[in-house]
Amino acid sequence: MEFTIGGRLEVRITPADVGKRVSVRRRTDGGGAGAEFTDAVGVLTSWNNGVLSITRKSGESVHIVESSLVAGKVVPAAPARRRGPAASFGELATVTARAWQPVESEALGDWRLRAAGGFTRRANSALPLGDPGLPVGEALGRVRDWYEERGLPAYVQTATGAEGTQELLCAELERHGWRREVSAEVRIAALAPVGDLEAVVRAVRLTREPDAAWLARYQRFSTPGPHVLRVLGSGPSVWFATVPGDTGGTGNADADPGAPPAAIGRCVVDGRWAGFMAVEVAPEQRRRGLATTVMAALARRALDEGASAAWLQAEEDNEGARALYDGMGFAAHHRYHHYRSA
Repeated sequence: MEFTIGGRLEVRITPADVGKRVSVRRRTDGGGAGAEFTDAVGVLTSWNNGVLSITRKSGESVHIVESSLVAGKVVPAAPARRRGPAASFGELATVTARAWQPVESEALGDWRLRAAGGFTRRANSALPLGDPGLPVGEALGRVRDWYEERGLPAYVQTATGAEGTQELLCAELERHGWRREVSAEVRIAALAPVGDLEAVVRAVRLTREPDAAWLARYQRFSTPGPHVLRVLGSGPSVWFATVPGDTGGTGNADADPGAPPAAIGRCVVDGRWAGFMAVEVAPEQRRRGLATTVMAALARRALDEGASAAWLQAEEDNEGARALYDGMGFAAHHRYHHYRSA
């Protein structure tokens, strides 16, 4: 990381650069002999009372005392992705929201308040894609009130790490006492290679609605009710995949109609996009390629409907899923976060 002009370190950023992507170097040990330094890259989200706040691609906020700065500069946005489909944050935010729709929603300016009886944060959080039409502090008060009226915790879903994402809003949420609870990656890939994956020879049943067996395997189906089915069934073109359970083998001859499914998955086709969700495999069936089997079958159906690009969401601490998706060609586009009102 180069900060020098003519061999001299320089701080070339000011409070006027708030909202821009910057790279800074600071002292970490008070600046004595043998000083140590650390670097930070991200969006400069505030510079007040001698303290800078920088929001990294991960959503983490770094607070830096101005007097510890030894160098800093504005840097261009991260380079465009070189594999997979081209996509803007705005396009993906809209597509991912349509794949997981709430039971009830209400506009707050350009923000969208969403509720579904508490079933998942995605369907029970405010989606702030634009101007709420109010000062942010006042808008957040309206968000709190709206969810309190429904007996639900107040969440706001934000994103970081791509051009046009919401680092400034994340910093504003933190200043108003909201705390980040969950972060995940939105990953994208070309769809055809997913459909071409070599999968285990197992029958995959594709249906338009989840049956009792599918729901029995779905880990989040702990509070059954019509609101859950409404959310699961939402989207332009929804498909559910089920790999029947068996008595221990991997071939179709071993299938037991009464056994819980060995694996399930859900896919929503929306124009050129196919979104993959709820891919789950029975614990005793893992590492047999069944997640790949499910995704390949759903991808082929989505290709038949004209889709060409794929997306999915993976929580950052799910190393197994991330390794699987790496092997399928999925790469991170941006991260999304859920902030909860204190």
